[in-house]
Amino acid sequence: MKKKSTRLRPSAILSVDVGGSHVKMMTDRKGTKLEFESGPGLSAKAMVKKVAELTADWTYDVVSVGYPGPVVHDRPTTQPYNLGSGWKGFDFARALGRPTKVVNDALMQALGSYEGGKMLFLGLGTGLGSSMIVDGVLVPMELGHLPYRKEKAFEDFVGDAGLKRHGRKKWAAHVHDVVERLIAALEPDDVVLGGGNADKLSALPKKSRLGKNGNAFLGGFRLWLSAGGAIGVKKAQAEDARWKQERERLRQAVGKPGNDTDILKRRSGFRAW
Repeated sequence: MKKKSTRLRPSAILSVDVGGSHVKMMTDRKGTKLEFESGPGLSAKAMVKKVAELTADWTYDVVSVGYPGPVVHDRPTTQPYNLGSGWKGFDFARALGRPTKVVNDALMQALGSYEGGKMLFLGLGTGLGSSMIVDGVLVPMELGHLPYRKEKAFEDFVGDAGLKRHGRKKWAAHVHDVVERLIAALEPDDVVLGGGNADKLSALPKKSRLGKNGNAFLGGFRLWLSAGGAIGVKKAQAEDARWKQERERLRQAVGKPGNDTDILKRRSGFRAW
């Protein structure tokens, strides 16, 4: 008996980026981005309900969620600092009624920015988001909590609190210093700065480049496009040819240049630790 062929990608993916001020969403088939305000009053159940309402006329069969905090087995392990209640341990797949991958929001944006090798992503926002991707392996991190100066952590100096307390010039000096220290410690090939405050830097730290916030959507799509680890070179090449037009439309939707690294044409795929 002939084995049924397995589809290597979902027909449509909804990518949801949960932030402290807004929740944003987009599918890989629809270039439209929708968003709504979040904040301290937004519970996990209320977020899912609002997403379902706004995307009621959208077609998608799987979901990716970028969550502002640690995630294990697709569930948050802590309550977020700047959102409401009910997030810790929340079952997004059950609530959304579809298979759902949940990762740290910095990791999702990192995946959308990845061009190969050993990449360090740092998100300058409320705190300091961080993650690495090493030869296709996803490595979530919490570098923002490491001690820095005066018994305070990195994120106390380079997050929103540090920006407000020290002013933009001194804050930028701290960002440059922190990035330099992390590069020396982790020795990445590539450093990407993202997050809502990254564009407040008048000059980027050495050996770093500026990411785009739209990369979070692309990262959410890539979580499913590369699902299952290594899929084999021949299958990957066949899939790459089949979905070339869709990938180009996806890049245009999230503002990626046409020469972006191919999403599917990878020997190893992306694997999460």
